Amino acid sequence: MSDRRVAVVVEDDEDIRGLLEAVLQQSGFDVHSTDSGVSGVVLVESHRPDLVTLDLGLPDIDGFETARRIRMISDAHIVMLTARTDEIDTVLGLEAGADEYVTKPFRPRELRARVDAIMRRRTGPGASEKQAPAVEVVESDPGVPVAGDSVRMLNGLLLNSSTYTVEVDGQAKTVTPTEFILLDTLLGSKGHIRTKSDLVRRLRDETNDSGTFVSVSDERSVEVHLGNLRRKLGDSASEPRWIETVRGVGYRSAARR
Repeated sequence: MSDRRVAVVVEDDEDIRGLLEAVLQQSGFDVHSTDSGVSGVVLVESHRPDLVTLDLGLPDIDGFETARRIRMISDAHIVMLTARTDEIDTVLGLEAGADEYVTKPFRPRELRARVDAIMRRRTGPGASEKQAPAVEVVESDPGVPVAGDSVRMLNGLLLNSSTYTVEVDGQAKTVTPTEFILLDTLLGSKGHIRTKSDLVRRLRDETNDSGTFVSVSDERSVEVHLGNLRRKLGDSASEPRWIETVRGVGYRSAARR
């Protein structure tokens, strides 16, 4: 059975579509591509990809609606590509379910490096189908990050990194790979504050002291992802059960109750 990764490219510009196919094939993906949103959703449903690149301007339904439909059937990592640079477009894309937002024109080497980083950190939707390791339950206070931890628990929330699942009071919650990483990072930080820059670099698979540039747009994307996560979990920003905002600084996990 092939262990190659799968990608779906949804892009109506033939030249860019060919470039994306080449970049992803060089990164070890089997690539399926299309020029419309509706057929892109069909490809995602048929091939269960690990990664989707999605153009915002499509001839039928736009990228926002395509992302929403994909999110209903898949937890693939969605990278939205567009020439638009307005912050509102970035926010709408992330709220629709995209994990990252890349503006055109892009440099193939940078895109490939970003894709490789995504796949290094991604547990993937098929993780639950693999043989799960022995589970060590960590009563998160909010949690001590030690090698081998598979489960974190805090105030009725359970995060299992071996099965890639999140539960609240015994009820399963569907989160994106980016949301999962952010939640795991906060629960594993033992109540310490994580700045937005910290979280951006965590999503890039970089160390906090790497010194790489973090833009206002990058930090804004973290805010949107955490807002989406709170909504899915049923958490409250004013009376947080799991994710606490430290105004002007960053985020941390709430105290154990």
